[in-house]
Amino acid sequence: MARGARLLLVLALLAALLAVVLQLYRLRKPKLWTVEELSLYNGTNEGLPILLAILGSVFEVTKGRSHYGPGGGYHHFAGRDASRAFVSGNFTGDGLTDSLQGLSSSEVNSIVDWRKFYFERYIFAGKLIGRYYDSQGNPTKYLKGVEMKAKRGAQLLEKQKNDETKIPGCNSKWSQQEGGEVSLYSCCVRSFQHVLFPLLLISDHAHETQIHCPVS
Repeated sequence: MARGARLLLVLALLAALLAVVLQLYRLRKPKLWTVEELSLYNGTNEGLPILLAILGSVFEVTKGRSHYGPGGGYHHFAGRDASRAFVSGNFTGDGLTDSLQGLSSSEVNSIVDWRKFYFERYIFAGKLIGRYYDSQGNPTKYLKGVEMKAKRGAQLLEKQKNDETKIPGCNSKWSQQEGGEVSLYSCCVRSFQHVLFPLLLISDHAHETQIHCPVS
């Protein structure tokens, strides 16, 4: 009888331990959201937190209710994954979508940077089942492709920055005595548009040349 009681006690302790382990696992495992569930957390119900998703990652942005709630400048992001709109600026109709089809690698990289911003500033609340995560919460091939494209965009941006440092700034002076020949034309980089404008080189002195950008 005593042996049976001890056995029951051990079994009860094991069951309790298993329950604790399962609870900890549930707490650590990110919640999986459906599109329908996420849509309820768009800020119109003050009794619920405000959520948004970007690249399938869900964030709780309630502390920014004045921005993400009704009437706020970012309300169109609440309750959905509108990843594309973070770079397109199209906040109506088909613009509020999680599809990145047709975007450049630099634009995709900008969206990944936005996701990093939300990880740093807001609470991660789980994953959205769909384009970026499957029903088990695993990354899809689409997400992996997006992240690879973003890396190419980051590399391209770094290359552009390095190239720009090699080009003399507008209205800078080149001296022939310091090495290198001065050609008749050079270029001024307008980094915002990534356009090269021809520069007319006007000789001020025998060994010094003034570079002028055209006024645009």
